[in-house]
Amino acid sequence: MKFISWNVNGLRAVASKGFADRFLELDADFFCLQETKLQAGQIDMEFPGYSSYWNYAEKKGYSGTCIYSRHEPLSVKLGIGRTEHDSEGRTVTLEFPDFYLVDVYTPNSQDGLRRLSYRMEWEDAFRDYLTGLASEKGVIVCGDMNVAHEEIDLKNPATNHFNAGFSDEERGKFGELLASGFTDSWRKLHPGEAKYSWWSYRMAARERNVGWRIDYFLVSSSLEGRIVSADIHNEIFGSDHCPVELVLE
Repeated sequence: MKFISWNVNGLRAVASKGFADRFLELDADFFCLQETKLQAGQIDMEFPGYSSYWNYAEKKGYSGTCIYSRHEPLSVKLGIGRTEHDSEGRTVTLEFPDFYLVDVYTPNSQDGLRRLSYRMEWEDAFRDYLTGLASEKGVIVCGDMNVAHEEIDLKNPATNHFNAGFSDEERGKFGELLASGFTDSWRKLHPGEAKYSWWSYRMAARERNVGWRIDYFLVSSSLEGRIVSADIHNEIFGSDHCPVELVLE
């Protein structure tokens, strides 16, 4: 089974930059999107053989997640069941016979870490949600998790130490999530490799490959042995993020 995750930073914008062609070329069983920035009815983008499941933010032009699936789920859940966290369209969960697939767009702590306290509340609630699912069956969680976990996961760790996405607090919460029974699929297969999935639009960062790895596929311990491959498609443009990939047997 092939899984793709991509923060498109506005689906309508990336639709004009060849998104449909990239979607078909990647030929995934599951294609998970973040930052769709849509409300219901604002785009008509369906693909033969796929059903789509959308979670829209209440705020227009903000956040939003979606999963395209070739396989019919047993159940669909939008949000994590916590009112204080479920207005921004940040998760879609599909249930299948032997796993849950969770698509997430983790809140950004923002400049000056002004939303860090909320981010910490989200991290605890989301980890509780995932471990609850994992107590029932395997879990695959993917998306823009807005954190570079280790120094190898960004080009300039020293100068970003106290910035959003690389604060001690955010990195610590990501470590707690891994310790609760999840594996970072890319890092497991590529332990010493620096490869990025997001680049700022400023200072020609992508051209200079001054990037961050903040897009992930994590799998719960019961699925770790099924990992076949993991990839980061930094050759694909259209957003400030690139797609990331997981293949399970």
